[in-house]
Amino acid sequence: MSDENKRRTSVGIYGQQYIIIGTESNEHIRRVAASVDEKMRQISAKNPALDISKLAVLTAVNAVNDYIKLKEQYDLLESEFKKLKD
Repeated sequence: MSDENKRRTSVGIYGQQYIIIGTESNEHIRRVAASVDEKMRQISAKNPALDISKLAVLTAVNAVNDYIKLKEQYDLLESEFKKLKD
């Protein structure tokens, strides 16, 4: 994809400003950033002694865990749907 199709979106995550460059809409990028910020704040509230690096890794682990669970649910539903179609 060419650079001309990419957008630059400024977002704040956990008190830091970032420029995200990608093809998704600015609204989508802001929703993603808000979700990351919220998750970081939730984890930090439960573990206030975590440094920023460990907080970021735990946030990533939580996000991927959520993704895997949703993917497994999706795959199961897709499999059940295919059985109904046959």
